[in-house]
Amino acid sequence: MGALASAALLLPLLSAAPPAGAEAPEAGVLQEQFARAAARHGVPESVLLAVSYLQSRWDAHGGAPSVTGGYGPMHLTDAVTALAEAPPHHSDGTEDARGDSSRTVRSGAHSPEPAPVPADGSLPTRLRTLDRASALSGIPAEELRTRTAANIEGGAALLAAAQRESGRPASADPADWYGAVARYSGADDSATAARYADDVFDVIRSGESRLTDSGQVVTLAAAPEVAPDTAQVAGLGLRRPADGPVECPRTVACEWIPAPYEEFGDGDYGNHDKGDRPVSQSIDYIVVHDTEATWDVTLKLVQDPTYVSWQYSLRSSDGHIAQHVALKDVGWHAGNWFVNAKSVGLEHEGFLTAPDSWYTEAMYRSSARLVRYLAARYDIPLDRQHILGHDNVPGTVTSTIKGMHTDPGPYWDWAHYFELLGRPITPSAGPRAGVVTIRPDFGSHRPVYTGCVAAGEACAPHGSGAVRLHTGPSADAPLVRDIGLRPDGQESTTGVNDTGARASTGQSYAVAERRGDWTAVWYLGQKAWFHNPAKEPTAVNARGLVLTPREGLAWVPVYGRAYPEASAYPAGVPVQAVSPLPYQLLAGQRYVVGDRTPGEYFFAPVFDSSGHTVVRGQEEYYQIQFGHRVAFVKAADVRVSQS
Repeated sequence: MGALASAALLLPLLSAAPPAGAEAPEAGVLQEQFARAAARHGVPESVLLAVSYLQSRWDAHGGAPSVTGGYGPMHLTDAVTALAEAPPHHSDGTEDARGDSSRTVRSGAHSPEPAPVPADGSLPTRLRTLDRASALSGIPAEELRTRTAANIEGGAALLAAAQRESGRPASADPADWYGAVARYSGADDSATAARYADDVFDVIRSGESRLTDSGQVVTLAAAPEVAPDTAQVAGLGLRRPADGPVECPRTVACEWIPAPYEEFGDGDYGNHDKGDRPVSQSIDYIVVHDTEATWDVTLKLVQDPTYVSWQYSLRSSDGHIAQHVALKDVGWHAGNWFVNAKSVGLEHEGFLTAPDSWYTEAMYRSSARLVRYLAARYDIPLDRQHILGHDNVPGTVTSTIKGMHTDPGPYWDWAHYFELLGRPITPSAGPRAGVVTIRPDFGSHRPVYTGCVAAGEACAPHGSGAVRLHTGPSADAPLVRDIGLRPDGQESTTGVNDTGARASTGQSYAVAERRGDWTAVWYLGQKAWFHNPAKEPTAVNARGLVLTPREGLAWVPVYGRAYPEASAYPAGVPVQAVSPLPYQLLAGQRYVVGDRTPGEYFFAPVFDSSGHTVVRGQEEYYQIQFGHRVAFVKAADVRVSQS
């Protein structure tokens, strides 16, 4: 999980398996179901299709709820039922608040009392649309949750009611439905509702066609001439977002909900550090987290000075964004102080270890727009060396490796995310390439994971962007070992939180060998094999820079942070140990290169920011893709070449 670490808070709005009796979709009828529901309720078919696309991309998810308790293609929300059916949650561990050894800091996190399952009436409207859809359509709630056709009908009924409540007729012109679409979002502020409606009409204008999780192709023809009346949102009576110094693109709805910077005794303070980025240090990374908590709990935590912090939170139901920490300042989110000092943290409302969880298209799109904005502002390359999951951030030293977090996990759709970023993961080299980039088909690639509900118990089947790595070219070969996670030498497991034998979409590795349907890459100092058949490839061939130990060295050490040499520290700033991790990069092995960076350390041990300083040395490092996480090697130890 992300910065949110306390299992007591975690309220997964999803179940471990589809509800009993969930409908098996009929082949070839999904498009007709949309057409019939639209006609019955007087909603333009393009509006119904576009709203559904923005919520679920027309997927039914086997009747399982989303991370905010939304069911079916129309994302009809019933958070009470989803909470009641939720299995016990299993945390992915905790790490030090800052990932820093320069001062005594809190270990773990503040743990408020867990929130009870609320009565239906106390939930925000956006979390309880299913009951209203039932009342409007006359369809029982259970059918709306489990039957795709019923779910679409319920969504159409909600849209028709929203149009009536706005005082507008059931027009056949999609352009007349802007206000109804904005209301359907469930957003409580005008900016988010308008942005949601803008996205829906972007889909209408551009058109979409997609193979859904029921194996059916659904198509929405492009209608570029549609020009809605955007002024309709003003009549919805929604609040204005909280004003403040937000740093967001105009293409997203963003409000200021600040994280506190204050002292609270015994020399301790929270929950971030004042900085002067990018003047003081470059911002090189964007770290993607999931919250492991509901939206309301997430906001309470980031406003707690005794907790940790991150720059942005993103809401699943509608893509709404809250900013908490100024970009010039340093959040405590990644568990690695070097990465914290040079990154921006994005927390996405969601849950890792419940495999039926799914993120809405609205949130993916808002997140991608925010990342594009940040990347352009700070000249951050849009690749997986710089757009990291929390599960790609390395432990700082050997003792912290086991405690590093594993979110957003194998169920985050990196391939789709990079399509939205405008950087789809495609081949850049021929079949003899020296580098491969992981890229399985997310929907059809469903490796077995365990431990979502109980240790050793198989998780429900779910699409995944990660491949599993073996010691030989066979599914029966043992999984590769991660001696940082298991110093006793035991092999890795299929656990959903076990990253020891996992490579994820977008990560690039140097090829060690190819044999039939199997490809081997260099991974944590060893040769690691994954299934990569030509007919259903799980990686694309790529080109790039790789490095290997310089001539005469049998191996070089690997580091979890790029700190300066001892002589670079001025008086009054304690020297930070340059401590290698327990891995070795051996002669003859090659690893894909990310950045070349000088050794840097941000010294910020106390509340008074006047003494904060950046130590920068002469020693330079290369970032590399070493295992599932990135790592650093000294530039003086290696030589770099084209793959």
